[in-house]
Amino acid sequence: MVKPRFSLLSDYPQYPQELMKQRSYEFYKAMEKRRSVRNFSDRPVDRTIIENCLRAAATAPSGANMQPWYFVIVSDPAVKRKIREASEKVEQAFYSQNGTRKWVKELKPLGTGPEKPFLETAPYLIVVFSRYYSLLPDGGKRKHYYVIESVGIATGILITAIHHSGLACLTYTPARMGFLNRILSRPKNERPFLILVVGYPSADAVVPDITKKPFNEVAVFI
Repeated sequence: MVKPRFSLLSDYPQYPQELMKQRSYEFYKAMEKRRSVRNFSDRPVDRTIIENCLRAAATAPSGANMQPWYFVIVSDPAVKRKIREASEKVEQAFYSQNGTRKWVKELKPLGTGPEKPFLETAPYLIVVFSRYYSLLPDGGKRKHYYVIESVGIATGILITAIHHSGLACLTYTPARMGFLNRILSRPKNERPFLILVVGYPSADAVVPDITKKPFNEVAVFI
């Protein structure tokens, strides 16, 4: 049995209590301003910013350290157009089905619809994939654990990093996402998790006037 290796946590930051309170509050106030944007500018974004945000996302904890995420960053206009066309095709079906009318009604205040122009306008689409197993050199499979949880945490860090960098983003999940494997040539052991649309908001961008639940409705100390 291989013994686990450990290293000292000597470089972990240690702050005075008052500074910790200040830092935690300032971070909360910064994240309080984060909003999902659907109106993007085509203004270019330096690739280094995207790379740094992805590196931050890849620091996320994961089940058995399997790191079961994969990010495909799309900036090619032709590929973005293919993704938009395929997305709008499945969305048209979704919005017209009787079985989804209640869900569509819930979405109405957010200003969503089957048209997805932001998929072409924004400079970057980050397509997040979940890897359910890895392929071994001998052709075998190595199972990954807590895949959805791990990829969700990594995506949360990615969204936070993007906002912290001064960019806007939108989490977008088409009604069916299998077409992303085909368009982006991804293998069978990967499933699309979501599309993260990234860029600057347009000059005329607006967001729904919504509020978050008060603290006592989302948390309790025991």
